Amino acid sequence: MKAKVAPALLAALLATTSPAFADTLIDNVRGTTIGVNGEVDTFTGLLFDDGGVVKRLIRKGEKAPKPRKEYQYHVDGQGRVMLPGMIDAHAHVMSLGLAALSLDLSDTTSLGQALDRIAKFTAEHPDRPWITGRGWNQELWKLGRFPTAAELDAVTGGRPVWLERVDGHAGWANSAALKAAGVTAASKDLAGGKIERAPDGTPQGVLVDAAMELVNVRVPAPRPEDRDTAFATAQQILFKRGVTAVADMGTNIEDWQAFRRAGDANRLYVRVMAYAAGPEQMVLIGGPGPSPWLYQDRLRLNGVKLYLDGALGSRGAWLKAPYADAPGTKGLPQLSQTQLGNMMSRAAMDGFQVAVHAIGDEANTTVIGAINDLSATYKGDRRWRVEHAQIVDPKDFARFASSGAIASMQPVHQTSDRLMAEARLGPDRLAGAYAWKSLKTAGVRLAFGSDAPVETADPWAGLAAAISRQGPDDQPAGGWQPQERLSPAQALAAYTADAAYAGFAEQRFGRLAAGQRADFVLVDTDPLTANAAQIRATKVLETWIGGARVWSADPAMETSAGDKR
Repeated sequence: MKAKVAPALLAALLATTSPAFADTLIDNVRGTTIGVNGEVDTFTGLLFDDGGVVKRLIRKGEKAPKPRKEYQYHVDGQGRVMLPGMIDAHAHVMSLGLAALSLDLSDTTSLGQALDRIAKFTAEHPDRPWITGRGWNQELWKLGRFPTAAELDAVTGGRPVWLERVDGHAGWANSAALKAAGVTAASKDLAGGKIERAPDGTPQGVLVDAAMELVNVRVPAPRPEDRDTAFATAQQILFKRGVTAVADMGTNIEDWQAFRRAGDANRLYVRVMAYAAGPEQMVLIGGPGPSPWLYQDRLRLNGVKLYLDGALGSRGAWLKAPYADAPGTKGLPQLSQTQLGNMMSRAAMDGFQVAVHAIGDEANTTVIGAINDLSATYKGDRRWRVEHAQIVDPKDFARFASSGAIASMQPVHQTSDRLMAEARLGPDRLAGAYAWKSLKTAGVRLAFGSDAPVETADPWAGLAAAISRQGPDDQPAGGWQPQERLSPAQALAAYTADAAYAGFAEQRFGRLAAGQRADFVLVDTDPLTANAAQIRATKVLETWIGGARVWSADPAMETSAGDKR
């Protein structure tokens, strides 16, 4: 009769025959990271332990670690460029995944092309009670107006259709969706919102900002399994672009539960710094305060996301003076100054970090004023965040800096918006538009992101825009407001070390240094020496998180996330 060995004893016996360590050395790389003081640090190799934490950088001329004595595994970097994993400091993770699984209009260049795609998608999904999607932009269509419900009716039949504008601040409904939501000529505009109407008051199909909620509440919510699929999809999208961490702006309890399910099942790889969708969700998720870091620094509820105004494209951004192309409006403030202060105070008293969406110059003046007022009461390291900070009155640059607020900005918005911004603002207000260099020079810390799915989750396009102020068409010549260009090192810092700082994560990830998580990318282009076109064309070869390869451009090397060999 064979003797049985207890599982615990078997594990102990196996441990005695295995190496006492399982460190990994990746060498033969052209490594670059941002140092603790913002300086550029270069290296040729990286040694990290079995827990995915960096032990040391190997610099040119230094003695290499000894195999089997100092490391167990070896990876030849093949002379490729190694950078810290990119951090997207402002994105909407679940929306990114759901958008990839629904109707995408983001690349349509005319109303006719969009309608053709809508008709095709509707026909291909007869089982869906609602047709949903996003990404339309009447500015790219050169329409000169918003699209209408009647135009949707012509290609969608009797099923409700609800399509978000590219910036998420307006929605386009067909007549069936308007009927389901009870939106009629008698419906009143909600505070902070607008129903676009015909001269006789009839709703024309587009609802802006707060008015979107009239339809949103009627759209069937994604099921938990839909969210799980969407999150898995979003992670793959991010990994392919070299993004290893993300600030999720507007997390609700359903999103949080999906993140937790992924963590519990060991399928959470990207690092998520979550900001709850308003005070109610903040308390529902976090309770008495921010959560601890969970799943080996892969998930934390940092704070709350508040909306002070809307978007420039839908004329919801709150301006000091009327819109140049719509003199009858200054935008759609979502909160009064008192409401904003109360919400920020409610979060700050329990230690939650506050991130406020502010696009227009009046919105930015208001939020900086609120931060200065609250700082007298709420001391300590608060790291107030202003999300977007797209139009800032130059008189407020110094106030912005003295408040200690972080400017969480998205470089690709400048290249996407420039013609629209000129029309909305006129020439006199452009000096404070997307003013990265001016804010940086004033002493404001910058954190860069994409606002995905509003824009593609592509840090390389963002880096290219940040140093050139030009789009993928290399226009305009010399760059738009070129005095606002950043140096390559400043731009890289905003996508790595400073983006980590903006999420209270700088002691955990964002740089490659001893004690930091081994989150890095191997790419074919050095963003510190390449031009904008070369950076934009960067190919991500491998993405690693916590010392594990989670994505590879080489199908032969692509493995399940977590395999580092």
